[in-house]
Amino acid sequence: MKIIVCIKQVPDTKGGVKFNPDGTLDRAGMLAIMNPDDKAGLEAALRLKDEYGAEVTVLTMGLPKAADALREALAMGADKAILVTDRVLGGADTRATSTTIAGAIRNLEYDLIITGRQAIDGDTAQVGPQIAEHLGIPVISYAQDIKIEGDKVVVQRQYDDRYHVLEAQMPCLITALSELNEPRYMTPGGIFDACQAEIITWGRKDLVDVDDSNLGLAGSPTKIAKASDKVRKGAGEKVVPESPEDAVSYIVGKLDEKHVI
Repeated sequence: MKIIVCIKQVPDTKGGVKFNPDGTLDRAGMLAIMNPDDKAGLEAALRLKDEYGAEVTVLTMGLPKAADALREALAMGADKAILVTDRVLGGADTRATSTTIAGAIRNLEYDLIITGRQAIDGDTAQVGPQIAEHLGIPVISYAQDIKIEGDKVVVQRQYDDRYHVLEAQMPCLITALSELNEPRYMTPGGIFDACQAEIITWGRKDLVDVDDSNLGLAGSPTKIAKASDKVRKGAGEKVVPESPEDAVSYIVGKLDEKHVI
């Protein structure tokens, strides 16, 4: 079995968020981590590797420093790592990103593709399903449990306060929830091997069946009108009641005014 796990290096918001003049994230200027949903997807792939002897390839699109996330994945147990990076791919929205990743995946053999449900820097949950659409394969999203039965994958798909049990013929794509599992730690030996491992690097020329007009900022129909690291709030109204009864009366009056009660 061959499994491709798509991961993304995302900003660590605890270290602050920075923006470029055009409104896009200044990824080069921020601390970064592996996206949590993607890490759960990687752990799911590694557990399938432990059980079935699968080969796990991790793939990411990003700046050269995204290789750090790939080395973390290798240290956890992945077998191969591919970085797709090129200046012409910068500023991509979900459509351009999924087009790029699908173009890279067409170079590879796979039975299963696993992505995270969504990235914490965008929260769109679009890239995984879009990759499946580009490749013409079925997709099961919001996976909270994954099993393999012959040439099919059986998935518990989270749905409100219950779950659906779905199965699909492989090859297919699954998007994983961070609640899917508890990702393993890197091992000392794994870290050493990952530091020595080769990261395969691909650029625009390595993408298959992709048109230049669908790549990067130029190929992104989604445009950012405004971006901010924090939502600014007004000072609000300050009231000093003379008694607890007055405080209660004031609060009830406001709730009535806002049609809450």
